[in-house]
Amino acid sequence: ITGGFRIGVSQNLITQALANFLDREKSEIAYALMGNWDPEKISFQDLFDQSQNQQDLSKPYPFYLAHPLESEPQELGSLDDWQAEWKWDGIRGQVISRKNEFFIWSRGEELVNEKFPELMDLAASLPDGTVLDGEILAFRDGQPLPFSLLQTRIGRKNVSKKILKDAPVSFLAYDLLEWEGKDLRELPLSSRRSQLESLFAQVDHNHFELSDPLTTESWEKLAVVREDSRAHFAEGLMLKHKNSPYETGRKRGNWWKWKIDPLTIDGVMIYAQKGHGRRADLYSDYTFAVWDEDQLVPFAKAYSGLTDAEMREVDQFVKKNTKERFGPVRTVKPELVFEIAFEGIQDSPRHKSGIALRFPRILRWRKDKPKEEANTLQELRSLLDLYGG
Repeated sequence: ITGGFRIGVSQNLITQALANFLDREKSEIAYALMGNWDPEKISFQDLFDQSQNQQDLSKPYPFYLAHPLESEPQELGSLDDWQAEWKWDGIRGQVISRKNEFFIWSRGEELVNEKFPELMDLAASLPDGTVLDGEILAFRDGQPLPFSLLQTRIGRKNVSKKILKDAPVSFLAYDLLEWEGKDLRELPLSSRRSQLESLFAQVDHNHFELSDPLTTESWEKLAVVREDSRAHFAEGLMLKHKNSPYETGRKRGNWWKWKIDPLTIDGVMIYAQKGHGRRADLYSDYTFAVWDEDQLVPFAKAYSGLTDAEMREVDQFVKKNTKERFGPVRTVKPELVFEIAFEGIQDSPRHKSGIALRFPRILRWRKDKPKEEANTLQELRSLLDLYGG
């Protein structure tokens, strides 16, 4: 009624509750909930009937998700027990070839066949009963391209010839989940990987690639390789235990994502807006600016990273230091400085600064720094020259 009334329950919680209710394994329930089923056309009983599930040729498997590595990698044991590969910055997806039908699913459980037409004839090259897990990347001449190019494909149902030319994509496979109609997820990664390499050697397709493991002699040398992630348009490394099955959901222990440290810049808060949900009464969405000589130029918006106490403190500052009101947005006295973290940076003519950031968020409130010491547009552009795509 108010426009801000939202109730959310996590998919993980629903899956666990249904598993308890039906006395079934959680992985079985997660699999049943995958795919393109319509609640108006399927009964509760049929949805969780395993024989019915087998009849849905389009049904993907639940994705296995990694936890961030929170300790030193040496604590994982011998490097020989682990497979390291780039953590690609693309769209996680599964490609399915079953009985002369082909499906491309994103991790968000969206069927995306029409968005990537250059992948559709891959179906003719894959054996029947094949399901691959991997990454859809902007890709040309054997090399990944910046995520910003892939973004031009997202949200488009009709992909023009110009888009296909300017932002070509490939599917980089890194796991084999089904082979000849048999579910391989319980096999160790080393076995799945061996079969995947055999499959790749047999398939000749311009938009099909294999994500190769990285080989080094020690964790220390692998850490050096990791520092070069941005040059490969990657977010860091994935570490996968060679004996690991392909599990369901986000599990600790066998798969870890070892991401590189984010880029950072100090900006001055110049605009604020109230948030949503439990933050509907607080000014919690902020716009930040950097200096261009004596002018502040906006470069990013962020709404995550502060503690509840800090957010309340900023809210009080906004209310006491509002200069102008534009609908829900308030212009505030430029005084507070925050360190903004982000994963990537690119040119953007749509933004006043000429720059767009990928996944900006607040790293910390710089109470130790006056506004005059915030970063400049020139310093932001220097990051673009070093790391931009």
